[in-house]
Amino acid sequence: MESRSEYQKKKRRKKKLRFRKWVIVVFLIFFLSIFAVSINQVYQWLKDNKEIENISDDVVKDTKVKEKEDTKNTENVNPPEDLSNDYWDYIKMNLLEVDFNELLRKNPDTVGWIEVKGTNINYPIVQTTDNSYYLNHAFDGSKNEAGWVFMDYRNDSVNFNQNTIIYAHSRLTGSMFGSLKNILESSWYTNKNNHIIRLSTPTENTMWQVFSVYTIPKESYYITPNFNSNEAYQEFLNTMKSRSEVEFSAEVNTNDKILTLSTCKDNFGNRVVMHAKLIKKELR
Repeated sequence: MESRSEYQKKKRRKKKLRFRKWVIVVFLIFFLSIFAVSINQVYQWLKDNKEIENISDDVVKDTKVKEKEDTKNTENVNPPEDLSNDYWDYIKMNLLEVDFNELLRKNPDTVGWIEVKGTNINYPIVQTTDNSYYLNHAFDGSKNEAGWVFMDYRNDSVNFNQNTIIYAHSRLTGSMFGSLKNILESSWYTNKNNHIIRLSTPTENTMWQVFSVYTIPKESYYITPNFNSNEAYQEFLNTMKSRSEVEFSAEVNTNDKILTLSTCKDNFGNRVVMHAKLIKKELR
């Protein structure tokens, strides 16, 4: 006959077994939940990529983009005295002209088109009343975590501010500003033909010469659109120039207007940043 002590031991063992089983079940449910969420996220990421690719293809297909030769109305902006500066080679390049009729019909938020040499960046730019909407909406207004290329809501897309800022996500596929990280690779910066940004708007075609590229933790200083004095602006320009991880020939002063491109480098808040100054423009 089983003793009372033996009975109690068996009872405790059964309780331990039941507890272990419940722990295993809980952990299994937990990990299966994580797996299911991860699968869903991967699926959504792939879906967003496919949709953004289709939207981009449609935009390019339906938009007339052409090289524009200089005319008597073309203006060189703030030329340097040094005739050996790369500026004098860049202004010989053609401007870019875009037909915005179809783009504006599809999305009235359209304010420009940007092309960055040596990257995949060749997109229409949008602008709305905040800097959040186009973080998770595509050009056609559909919900999409890939977002779109957009101008800071504080900027004047017609006259340009001292600092005009353009953002987009850095997609692993290279879409949006996913290829902006290329500017920190020698294959990009050793080719001087890459040091140009062309931007067309419904009122003006412009060209910008790159003077600084770098990575930096998240901050707000480099995305300041306007300055209260020339001294403050020159200090800003000096800081942006000194941050560059690549030495460029372009010099900047308070007579310049600049363009800033910004995107995430990683999941820790670091940014990839490019600055360029306006060197040529033509009213349309």
